[in-house]
Amino acid sequence: MKFIIALAFLAVALAAPQGDKKPIEIISSNSEMNADGSYSFNFESADGTKVSESGNQKKVGPKDEDIGTVSKGSYSYTSPDGVVITVNWTADENGFQATGDHLPTPPPMPEHVVKMLADLKAAGLL
Repeated sequence: MKFIIALAFLAVALAAPQGDKKPIEIISSNSEMNADGSYSFNFESADGTKVSESGNQKKVGPKDEDIGTVSKGSYSYTSPDGVVITVNWTADENGFQATGDHLPTPPPMPEHVVKMLADLKAAGLL
């Protein structure tokens, strides 16, 4: 399912008006869908853009029917200023989590907050 969604996004992006630009060639593309619900795909375009994703079915709740897809992947591209931007991500029962050197990170927690959380946990309130 995610593969189809990803291909739909790719199709929309490729269908956008290109003006005088030539289409960017896809130099490699692989995909695999298995009977157990696992899948993987990746592609690379001539401009250096790379995308990869894999996923599988996982029990995410107490009932046998609580099955969900967990996925992980990455994508990279070259920014207009020539820097390669890479995002690695995971999507599972904990939500979508992306990492990348270019993404902002929160400042560290102040010491008094760390101590307060530790005290609350020790008291059984967390």
